[in-house]
Amino acid sequence: MDAPARLPTLFIPHGGGPCFFMEPMPGMPPDTWDRMAAYLRGIPQAIGQRPRVVLVISGHWECEQATVLNSGNYELLYDYYGFPEHTYSLTYPAHGSLAVADRVRELLAQAGIKTDEEHERGLDHGVFIPFKLIYPDADIPVVQLSLLHSLDPAAHFALGRALAPLRDEGVLIVGSGLSYHNLREFFLPVPAADAAAANFDRWLRAAVTAPPAEREHLLMNWRQAPNARDCHPRSEHLIPLMVAAGAAADDAGHVAYNDKVLGKSVSGFQFGRAPAI
Repeated sequence: MDAPARLPTLFIPHGGGPCFFMEPMPGMPPDTWDRMAAYLRGIPQAIGQRPRVVLVISGHWECEQATVLNSGNYELLYDYYGFPEHTYSLTYPAHGSLAVADRVRELLAQAGIKTDEEHERGLDHGVFIPFKLIYPDADIPVVQLSLLHSLDPAAHFALGRALAPLRDEGVLIVGSGLSYHNLREFFLPVPAADAAAANFDRWLRAAVTAPPAEREHLLMNWRQAPNARDCHPRSEHLIPLMVAAGAAADDAGHVAYNDKVLGKSVSGFQFGRAPAI
């Protein structure tokens, strides 16, 4: 039997709360999330190969040490607030993979990275909301890995580099966050905020598509980018990108999605094979 082809790595936007499974909030255009949803639904075609397992690093879970959610079955963590009642009954019955969870810890240990494991926590909405669109049948096992509380870019690049062998083992590595995450201004018509988002997004797309060594230097120093802190007052929704980029090694980065959501520029990225779109 032929070995699976090397899978790309992804950084995806996961939207706002359960946004894809409800009508937009009052005052928002009815198509606010439609193009992002279409991108997420198109990911299986874009990567061109069905993964054996998905490993997700979400902007909604941080621990002191890299912590693996090691469970055969999951509850869901409805970690969003003030949304319609039916969004707290959404389901995503994906199984875990104990073998891949153990493999994640093994690879990180080999790189000298301390790890822990968690058995009770549910999948947060940075996982189950986008994956209800990406793999709606929930028939591909999911493993979740936490961010580090430090949110240090170099430490997360190191996580990605250590995990890179999984790409040759049928595991799709996905960073789930948002390339713009200033919630105080996201939902307001603030021209200066729209301009800040456009400036940072332009820089981010250039950084991701730069040659790998330059890409790493730029992303490690993302705080120096134009309007960086205007777009990310706290960086937990950007840092999953560092894991995906670290796991990409010398593979090229591609812009897989770009749109304006409520006037704010938002992007998603694929490392490795160019998106088949």
